[in-house]
Amino acid sequence: MNIIVNLDIEMAKKRMSLNELSEKVGVTTVNLSILKNQKAKGVRFETLAKICRALDCTPGDLLEVSFEEEEIND
Repeated sequence: MNIIVNLDIEMAKKRMSLNELSEKVGVTTVNLSILKNQKAKGVRFETLAKICRALDCTPGDLLEVSFEEEEIND
């Protein structure tokens, strides 16, 4: 099972840049980029709530579950 982060989709819907979201949320562009590019190991609920507020969406809009087999990286 994988968690897919659809941050880029929600940002595109709102026509919001990573820099603008960073300013609104108070999270660095680097950390938002890690989240956007599926590289994050986790996200705090507080941060998730701030992102949802800034993008006027719900956690369900940002996060998706995939039940496909995970790739094993060595």
